[in-house]
Amino acid sequence: MDYISTRGQDGPLSFEQALLNGLARDGGLYLPTSWPRFTTAEIAEMRHLSYPELAARIMAPFTDGDPTEAELLAMAQDAYADFTHEDVAPLVDLGADNLHVMELFSGPTIAFKDYAMQFLSRAFDRALAKAGKRAVILGATSGDTGSAALEAFKGRELVDIFILFPEGRVSPVQQKQMTSVIADGAHALAVKGDFDDCQALVKAAFNDASFRDDVGLSAINSINWARLMPQVVYYFASALKLGAPETKVAFSVPTGNFGNVFAGWVAGQMGLPIERLIIASNRNDILTRFFETGAMTRDTVSPSLSPSMDIQVSSNFERLLFELSGRDGAATADMMTNFAADGEYKVSDAMMTAAQELFTAYRLDDEGTLAEIARAKECYDLAIDPHSAVGLYGARMARHEGVVPADVPIVSLACAHPAKFPAAVAQAVGAEPALPSHLADLMTRDEKFDSIENDLATIQSHIQQVRRTA
Repeated sequence: MDYISTRGQDGPLSFEQALLNGLARDGGLYLPTSWPRFTTAEIAEMRHLSYPELAARIMAPFTDGDPTEAELLAMAQDAYADFTHEDVAPLVDLGADNLHVMELFSGPTIAFKDYAMQFLSRAFDRALAKAGKRAVILGATSGDTGSAALEAFKGRELVDIFILFPEGRVSPVQQKQMTSVIADGAHALAVKGDFDDCQALVKAAFNDASFRDDVGLSAINSINWARLMPQVVYYFASALKLGAPETKVAFSVPTGNFGNVFAGWVAGQMGLPIERLIIASNRNDILTRFFETGAMTRDTVSPSLSPSMDIQVSSNFERLLFELSGRDGAATADMMTNFAADGEYKVSDAMMTAAQELFTAYRLDDEGTLAEIARAKECYDLAIDPHSAVGLYGARMARHEGVVPADVPIVSLACAHPAKFPAAVAQAVGAEPALPSHLADLMTRDEKFDSIENDLATIQSHIQQVRRTA
């Protein structure tokens, strides 16, 4: 299994080379040269596997024996050992309209990013030790990626990690989860800008070949293929509980950067019978607008109650573009160049038709988000955060409008614990949700972070000055 860039000028590389590179050197994103596919019988045989065993089975084709399935299993067992729910990714039946919620917040930072990040830190340890290298990890976060990454990589001997977050544009709990990680090699940087600014700085740093090579730059954002790979697993886990492969399943995914829902698309390529993927956006609805018009048009980021989706540049959509274009790297590169220059690109009618065969998109504003949180509590006695509310709304709309047949279960992804956004939840239902016991003292913990200008040279200089070199 080799890896190539969506822009056609980098690769083929091995899994671990793609892991450590993060972003392709031509500016594109890595994808495997082909999609492994399980037979119906092979998927049925997965029903008896534990979550770590399922993770190893799903990921093994992507590593082609390096790491082996046994090594992947050991990493997954270690990664998920301290998750607070025995099912790792528990499924809740709402008892109406064949709707289900998959709760993806039993990890240490109570958000879905833990599922990939805890595994990724183990994969980096193995790859760096094997190569005799050190790495500087640079990432951008709209809220949850940063805390999950800092928690997973803190204190790792071979890694220094720097996380950029938009100053004043994450929830207080999200910020505290990042800034209270005080450990060697762990650095939270508050950037004077929005998430798209942070993401652009990361990409610009990777595109500076001299800097990239000097510090051994790598990525943990979902631009890194190895970040998406473990997320494929929970799509299989929930579908198997609902009767797959004999039964089709639909998924509603709150998303801004398109990484989590693309992992669902990958699950479909691997043989999981997916009826539909529902994209749920907040007021920053660039993805919904694309599926309505066929044009990806950048707009100004507008702060919302669901800040992890306050994004107007959906980086992972490039991977779908590459697939829709028949894996034409040159065509993908042209579209991304146009987007960088003009803030817009359009796809052909044929590409749009292909995309709409599987994807449906909805949007929900802040007022609707509060109403959905209240509705979930009243109708299902379910506490949900604003992002999960957007996802649940998408699931209900898809059912109501007949986009998904009544006999097909819809799984709505609950991507964060409601206590990560206590003010919004309290506004909707009148009471703040409590943090889990392991985070009960979070808001009183000491914190450490640096405020930094929205300037590439400043950030590069900071990294070079504070990183460990031995």
